[in-house]
Amino acid sequence: MTSKNIGRDMMAGFKSMVGGEIKTFTDLTNEARTTAEERMVAAAQQMGADAVVMTRFGTSVVAEGTIEMLCFGTAVKFV
Repeated sequence: MTSKNIGRDMMAGFKSMVGGEIKTFTDLTNEARTTAEERMVAAAQQMGADAVVMTRFGTSVVAEGTIEMLCFGTAVKFV
């Protein structure tokens, strides 16, 4: 789960009133996606996998100002 700081949250709130991309949320989502992917790869490496295929991402809002990013796939071993 990832959260943003209150200063960024207030600025994003102002941005949402006028429209356009809310860079804070874009950055937060990208950071969460990268972290989730790195954790998935580390778990696959611990299992002795050579690669991860069929990778998927899922996200949801857990509470205001937080997101949950899931990354899952199939760990494979080359023969």
